Amino acid sequence: MTRSLLNRRLAEFGTTIFAEMSALATRTGAINLGQGFPDTDGPEEIREAAVRALREGRGNQYPPGPGVPELRTAIADHQRRRYGLAYDPDSEVLVTAGATEAIAATLLALLEPGDEVIALEPYYDSYAACIAMAGGTRVPVTLRPRDGAFGLDLDELRAAVTRRTRLILLNTPHNPTGTVLDRAELTAIAELAQEHDLLVVTDEVYEHLVFDDAEHLPIATLPGMRERTVTIGSAGKTYSFTGWKVGWVTASPELTSAVRSAKQFLTYVASGPFQYAIAEALRLPDSYYDELRAGLRRKRDLLGAGLRAAGFEVYQPRGTYFITTDITPFGEKDAYAFCRALPERCGVVAIPNSVFYDDQAAGRSQVRFAFCKKDSVIEAATERLSGLRAG
Repeated sequence: MTRSLLNRRLAEFGTTIFAEMSALATRTGAINLGQGFPDTDGPEEIREAAVRALREGRGNQYPPGPGVPELRTAIADHQRRRYGLAYDPDSEVLVTAGATEAIAATLLALLEPGDEVIALEPYYDSYAACIAMAGGTRVPVTLRPRDGAFGLDLDELRAAVTRRTRLILLNTPHNPTGTVLDRAELTAIAELAQEHDLLVVTDEVYEHLVFDDAEHLPIATLPGMRERTVTIGSAGKTYSFTGWKVGWVTASPELTSAVRSAKQFLTYVASGPFQYAIAEALRLPDSYYDELRAGLRRKRDLLGAGLRAAGFEVYQPRGTYFITTDITPFGEKDAYAFCRALPERCGVVAIPNSVFYDDQAAGRSQVRFAFCKKDSVIEAATERLSGLRAG
C-alpha cells in the first residue's frame, strides 16, 4: 500500500508516553513515579456505593446518554456549593467517560478545520491529539520557570491571538507544572476572550488538589464568562478511582448541546454503576477534601525534599500531584534519554516533560515525578534516586 494507514492528522503522535513508561516500569520492576494514578483506592464507602449499584442493577444496562440524573444533580450541586455557579442538571451538565472524552468531545464539537486553539504548554498529551483530530491548529503559549515555579506571560498570550483563534484551552491546576492560575491571570484571560469573542475550555480535574496559599477559581465565575466557557471536571483524581472513568462537562445549554452531539458518537455512554457511586462521592463533607489536600501536601514535601537531596532542581507545585524537576545539575540535558535510562540506573520511572512541548528546547531538561503514592514508595524511590549523584 502506498498510502499510510494512519490518518495524517495523527501521524505525529506515537504511543502515549504514559503507556511507554509504565511498560518500562513493569519490564524492569522499577518504582513507577511516572503515570499519575494513586497506589491506594479512595474512600471505602464510595467503593461500596459502586458495589451496591451493581447488585441493585443500577447502571448495568445503558445509562441515559447525558448521564444518570443522580450524578448530574450532584455535579450541579457541587458547582453551586463550591463556587456559586448555578447549572441546570438537565440542560447544562453532561457526563463523559473521564475528562479525556470530555476534552475530545468538546474540541470535536467546537472546532472547524483551520481554527486555532491557544493552549498552555507543557500540555497534557491528549490536547494536541484532540486538536489535530478536529482539524484545528494548536498555538502554544509556554509556561516558563521563574522564582522556583512556572508562570504565565500574559503579553505572550495576548500576542498569540489571531483572527483564526477559536478558543483558549486552559488547565488549572496545571499538569505537569503544578501552576495554579490566580485571579489576576484569569481576569486577564477573561477580558481577552471577551474582547476577541473567544470560547474558553478549561480542564479543572485537579480542582481540589491545591496547596499552601493557592485557591482554585473557575474562570466561569468571572463576569461575562459563564456563557462562553466549557468547564471539564472528573472524579478520578479527587476520589482516587481513576479506573472508573467518570468525567463531566458543565456549560450553557447551547455549548452543552454541541458537546453532547459529538460525545454521543464516541462512547455514547460509560461507567453506569460508577456514576451512582460518584454521585455519592460528590456529597462527601468538606473534611474529606481538607484531609486529601493535607495528605498530598505532605507527600509533595516528602518527595520534593528527597529530589532536592538527590541533586535535582525542583519547581514547587501549588496544585496537582506532580513535581517538575530539572536534570541539568547532573550534567544531563535530554529528559527523554534520562527517563529511558533511569530504571536501569536506579530503579525509578519518571516522565520526560519534553514530550508535552511544541517548543522542545523549553522543556528539554525537565522531568516529572508523581507523589500520589504511599509514603513507603516515595521513600524507597528517593533512596534509589540518591545514588544519581555518584552515578
